Amino acid sequence: MSRRIGLGAAPAGRGMSTLDALSVASEIFPLVKTGGLADVVGALPAALAVEGIRLRTLVPGYPPVTGALGGARVVHDFADLYGGPARLLAGEASGLDLLVLDAPHLFARAGNPYVASTGQDWPDNAFRFAALARVAADLGAGLLADWVPRILHAHDWQAGLAPAFLHYDALVRPGSRPRPGTILTVHNLAFQGQFPAALLGALGLPDSAFTTEGVEYFGSIGFLKAGLQFADRITTVSPTYALEIRGPEAGMGLDGLLRARAGALSGILNGLDVAVWDPATDPLLPARYDAASLAGRAANKAALQARFGLAADPAAPLFGVVSRLSWQKGLDLLLAAVPALLGAGAQLAVLGTGERALEAGFLAGAAAHPGRIGAVIGYNEGLAHLLQAGADALLVPSRFEPCGLTQLSALRYGAVPVVARVGGLADSVIDANEMALAAGVATGLQFAPVSLEMLELAIRRAVQLYRDPDVWQGMQRSGMAADVSWRLPAKHYAALYRDLAAATSPTPAAEPRA
Repeated sequence: MSRRIGLGAAPAGRGMSTLDALSVASEIFPLVKTGGLADVVGALPAALAVEGIRLRTLVPGYPPVTGALGGARVVHDFADLYGGPARLLAGEASGLDLLVLDAPHLFARAGNPYVASTGQDWPDNAFRFAALARVAADLGAGLLADWVPRILHAHDWQAGLAPAFLHYDALVRPGSRPRPGTILTVHNLAFQGQFPAALLGALGLPDSAFTTEGVEYFGSIGFLKAGLQFADRITTVSPTYALEIRGPEAGMGLDGLLRARAGALSGILNGLDVAVWDPATDPLLPARYDAASLAGRAANKAALQARFGLAADPAAPLFGVVSRLSWQKGLDLLLAAVPALLGAGAQLAVLGTGERALEAGFLAGAAAHPGRIGAVIGYNEGLAHLLQAGADALLVPSRFEPCGLTQLSALRYGAVPVVARVGGLADSVIDANEMALAAGVATGLQFAPVSLEMLELAIRRAVQLYRDPDVWQGMQRSGMAADVSWRLPAKHYAALYRDLAAATSPTPAAEPRA
């Protein structure tokens, strides 16, 4: 069984050759999720299957993963993997074809995959994710005699050492092992995985690796930097973000390397699981609806107002937020813009968790303005769906946004997105300027630069458009008609995989690592 997602496309035609590939990531929906990375990693296997790509995913053996794994079988044993024995399990969970690194000394921990209950990173994160990358590299090099992937697709810093391990292995034993084509996808350049230089040998890297042309990054070992340095191809999750990170403002100290590797860098906009996010069939909604008949949104808006303690006012423009509460997401600007929002006669519903000061700020706003502002701290899938289906507009004032998924859900549900003109937000939302409105293609509002003044202007502009029902409903229907599925992204990824596989000639496999 394979996990089925809404793709908006027919199955691949007959005659398309199947390509085996390995995806490597630290989280995967629906088993373990802290952000959009998990959604993408969980959606890619089914999306790429339509294009003839057979994708297996290597993930850490966290308790929720091993507990969900069905039909598990041990395919390899490691006598000592960074401080303890480990097993590689093959099995299926939630329709996903998984390879699970069962290393209890590294991953058998409750709670967040990266952070302890103290709020600090797990002190052995360097070894935990070096182990994941090490096993990924070994799989790419023929660890399993009956399955050798042609492509190794690493996601974010947690898998960043995999291309580096393959590079340095080849220097030690040139030509002795298969060499898969390697891809590194950057989901957020701000998270880089930096660790002390003293760990170099313990991580299994040679002394020669600690150079600017290797894994060294401002005196530390950079896991993401290593992947950017050695992956055959680099992708980000939107075309605009791929351009932005080549400059110093968004490059997070890696812009020089990214400019040097510009020929290998591209952006592929994320897709959305349109089977899960479908207002016409969504079981989490009080009322279902579609673009042809938006009447059901009124009942969802009323339910949303009740759930967030807002006044039952169907005429009030209701702005929603579903987000991690952080500086990156521009939520401090939204807090400062509350007087302008309330002055325009609008309501605000906020769902999210993150920085304590922002959590406290929105709770204080709800207490100071009962019936006008509501805040739920945390994350709830049902509430997220209700907010998209009941809010009139969705606010995404991010200072930078590699892709963003919440605005894709908003388009799908007819919650008009009001977004900063950055990254994937710029790529996925068509601004309601005069020409776009006249052509009937506007799907939301963009603003730039990302400042309080421009956010306030965008809110007032949205309220003005909302007061014209014909214009507003036209934008809602245009957004709901947009193809936010994985159909086009899957085609782009499949083309990248096949081009890279064609350029990478496999060589005979050596004996697998013990």
